[in-house]
Amino acid sequence: MSRAFKSDHELSASIRCILSDVDGVMTNGAIIYGSSGEEVKSFHVRDGLGIKLWMRSGFTFAIITARESEVVKRRAAELGISEVHQGSANKYDTAREIIQSISCDWSEVCYVGDDLPDLPVMKKVGLAVAPADAAKDVSEAAQWILKSKGGEGALRECIERLLRAKRRWHEHLPTLSP
Repeated sequence: MSRAFKSDHELSASIRCILSDVDGVMTNGAIIYGSSGEEVKSFHVRDGLGIKLWMRSGFTFAIITARESEVVKRRAAELGISEVHQGSANKYDTAREIIQSISCDWSEVCYVGDDLPDLPVMKKVGLAVAPADAAKDVSEAAQWILKSKGGEGALRECIERLLRAKRRWHEHLPTLSP
């Protein structure tokens, strides 16, 4: 998909909501089962801080994932993410419901995805983002391809880039006292 070149500032100006996939974005995509059958996922701590900073800036963050996982529910609760949609067979329909519920327009949404089920949403939103290791078709649909792989700080990179482009990143930097 070819889109006209726009600067980070232009692309981020209207973005007020990030929708994100989980496996392959918030995690490295590996699905690990413990000996008693419990699912284990690894999340990057900087992604978590990035999500908190995004929400502290007054923006919305939501999760859309096709799988159902207690681990995702727990991680979302730890981060204060209230919009968590698991078991989504059709991510486009779920995204549309979220966007309507928060009175948002598609052009005000950034979607971060890594695989084919993410494409319909990525083709509709104002800013489509893919981790460095996303599937080829997804990378081709994205306006931003991150340097970080899924589960290795990709969301933090995306959020920091958005907040810097919006000139809001400095609000979160600690001040040094003499």
